[in-house]
Order: sequence, then structure tokens, then C-alpha cells
Amino acid sequence: MTDAHRRDWVEIAAAILLSVAAVATAWSSYQATRWNGEQAKTSAKVNKTRIDAARASDLANAQQQVDVETFMQWVDSYARGESELVAFYRERFRPEFKPAFNAWVATKPLKTKGAPLTPFAMPQYRLAARTEARRLDQAAEVLSAQVRRNIQRASNYVLGVVLFTVALFFAGMSTKLTARGLREAMLVVGYLIFLGTAVWIATSPVSIAV
Repeated sequence: MTDAHRRDWVEIAAAILLSVAAVATAWSSYQATRWNGEQAKTSAKVNKTRIDAARASDLANAQQQVDVETFMQWVDSYARGESELVAFYRERFRPEFKPAFNAWVATKPLKTKGAPLTPFAMPQYRLAARTEARRLDQAAEVLSAQVRRNIQRASNYVLGVVLFTVALFFAGMSTKLTARGLREAMLVVGYLIFLGTAVWIATSPVSIAV
């Protein structure tokens, strides 16, 4: 192969690499932007979910405080033998508190050794708001994990942009040098970097705007 033919071969190969690496760089840049957008949207969901969890937890705390106060009034009235007040407070127990109270009374706490001290220690005492707060906290953790994955995906594509740019550099330099061996070596290195990065990027998740 003459030097002219070899030079033509190098220039054609370099032109091909420059073209495909430029497209790959643009694709990786687009994907990095898309995954940054996905991360931002998921972060907003995390914040909303945590706010909802805090509200549910606050509601549960308020409901429990009402239950405690009402129960204390009932205990005080019961201790004084004020039957009317005992009935008055018992009728005003919240629906979520009544099953626990009834189960606690069934244990005969005044006579049974080792009985739960209050209805709040009974397994029947369940607050829907507390359960909802736990569910939302768990959902927020799942979303937070998704945020971290999206950040990592965006970072991977940014690294892909850097590596494709390096491949572009080697391809461009191969057309500028005069030494035949060095030209070919630069081109080979550029192709190796491009192919390795392309295979890696091809296995990465893709985000497409709809």
C-alpha cells in the first residue's frame, strides 16, 4: 500500500470515527440532560411525599393526644366513682381508641397481674394516620433510591460525553500528524476508546421524552 493510499485510508477511517463519535457525544449529552430532569422530577415527588408523611404523623400525634387526654379524664372520673362522667367520657372515645379500650378492660387490669397498664399498650390500638405516615415514609425512601439511581445514570452519560470527546480528539489528531505510524496509532486509540465507551453506554438505561 502506497503512502498516499495509506493516508487516504487513515483519513477515511478518521472521518468515520469523527462522525459516529460526534453523534454518540450528542446522544450522551441528551441522555445526561434527560436523566437530570428525571432526577429533578423524582426529587419533587420525594419532597411532596415527605411533607405528606409529616402531616400524617402530626395528625396521628394529635389524635393520640386526644385519646390520652380523654382516657385520663375517664380514669379520674372512674377513680372518683362519678358514673355519669365515666359514661360521658367513654361515649366520646374516638372510634380508633374504643377497640383498644374494650380489649384493655377485658383484661381486668385492676385484678390481673401483669395486665397492660393502659389501652395504648394494647395491639388493638392502631392509628390509621400513623400507618399512613409509615407508608409514606417508606414510599419516600423508595423514591430517594430512584433519585440516586437517576443521578448516577446522568453522571454515567456525562462520563460518556467526556470519553467520546477524547475519541474525537484522537481522531482529529490522526489527520494532523505527518508521521504515518503515529497517525495510525492515534486512530487506533481513538477507535478503542470509542468502541469501549459505546458498548458501555449501549447497556445504560435510556430516557426518552414523550
